[in-house]
Amino acid sequence: MAQESISKTVGILGGGPAGCMCAKILSDNNIDVSLIDKSDFLRTILQTGGGRCNLAHSEYDFKNLAKNYPRGEKFLYSVFSRFATKETVEFFKSIGIDTFTREKDNRIFPVCESSAQVQKSFLKSLKCKLIKDKIIQITHDKKFVLKGESGNYSFDYLVIAIGGHSDFNLIQNLGLNIETPVQSLVGLITKEDFSTLSGVSLKNITAKVDKKVYTGDLLFTHKGVSGPLIYTISSVYARKTLPYNISLKLMPETDLQKILNDNPHKEIKNIISQFIPKSLAEYILNELKTDSMLKAHQINSVIRDNITEKLQNFKITVNGKVADGEVVTCGGVDLKEINSKNMQSKQINGLAFCGEVLDIDGFCGGFNLQNCWSTGYVAAMGIVEELNHSSDFPA
Repeated sequence: MAQESISKTVGILGGGPAGCMCAKILSDNNIDVSLIDKSDFLRTILQTGGGRCNLAHSEYDFKNLAKNYPRGEKFLYSVFSRFATKETVEFFKSIGIDTFTREKDNRIFPVCESSAQVQKSFLKSLKCKLIKDKIIQITHDKKFVLKGESGNYSFDYLVIAIGGHSDFNLIQNLGLNIETPVQSLVGLITKEDFSTLSGVSLKNITAKVDKKVYTGDLLFTHKGVSGPLIYTISSVYARKTLPYNISLKLMPETDLQKILNDNPHKEIKNIISQFIPKSLAEYILNELKTDSMLKAHQINSVIRDNITEKLQNFKITVNGKVADGEVVTCGGVDLKEINSKNMQSKQINGLAFCGEVLDIDGFCGGFNLQNCWSTGYVAAMGIVEELNHSSDFPA
């Protein structure tokens, strides 16, 4: 006589990318799942990729993929070995979302190029309960009890996927260590006034912080600097004490004296403007208190060396972050508390975490969504595998 099975319930708190992925995998495995969020489900993907939904990045070696996470690289080895770029592309194809890779930057987008369509297709594929409620308290004894504004909910398993911008007080009473969230992937505020350069961009330039070198595009703003290069730096140095310096190499090593000799009657601002935007050339000359209309033959060795130094070592002093500009946060549940094989707490049985609520964050380019898809999958499969090995799970 077969043993009578006992149904187990799973609650997922947070209806973002990680929570939805977890709910999808669990419900596809015929597990009783309730997905809870205080607002619209999967709303956070609507702005990704400029509304076109940058789903992932075309890096298929899981260790190389993990290098794009300033926090979480080693932890993600185990996660990405189970679910990474290949599996992400296959998953979205399975719910009717074909993808393509943009050649210029290896970012993966849906063919429809619509975050709203991805949201619609994903939610349509879910077979779980969707509960819209704001949870104000979590307690745990034999079960996890969630107290909401509209009611209370009880589950055998709880997956927390509330993102990186949430109130961590909700989960701190569970006894987990939380790395204080700080801004990452943000524009930086500078001591220097670049308001006259606002909107000026530089392509593929080199920056140095301490002894590390980074390359990418930069944009001057009315508050300081932004753009992909700055997002990378702000991510790597998310916890670096302010102020700190960035040194920009604005042009390749060049024999400026030869250029001056070859163009004796050309104005210095026009000579420099061959390499950088004219407004930036004028800014540099103004900083050096050098007349921008001086002819090349009037430039002495002191002025030449000062210009060369500025072009090769343009210093920026970072003294803040743009308060409303964060894309993701650095911080969250301490990874030392989590088993990377199933995303469950090492201290509390049946409690799992996935997505940006964890102290994991990546660079721009689809990496943060990849973290959500992958950790959401592994959290779900951890529960599936545990129940499959339990006599409580139906054969």
